[in-house]
Amino acid sequence: MNNIITEEKLNKYFDITREALAKAKEAFDNDRKKQAEDFFDMAERYFKDANFFFKEKNDLVLAFAALNYAHGWLDAGARIGLFIVNDSRLFTVDDNAVTTKEY
Repeated sequence: MNNIITEEKLNKYFDITREALAKAKEAFDNDRKKQAEDFFDMAERYFKDANFFFKEKNDLVLAFAALNYAHGWLDAGARIGLFIVNDSRLFTVDDNAVTTKEY
């Protein structure tokens, strides 16, 4: 069972979320830019919170929780097509799927 949040694991998830933020920032759906910006803003704020909890408070649990929220906003934005991405390593999307605007 793996039930310990380590600095090593947390750094791995910081890297993944940082990479997803960078990719999403360049992939806004221009037809719904305002909504994409809103989702991205929430992800970015939670990412900053995670950094604060980790670096300033040394609270790995709250940092991990904030990272999960950050990535959740990115995944939700990708799933509903606000971020036009096809990277299943960083987002919960199919690698070959074409994002439609059905949502």
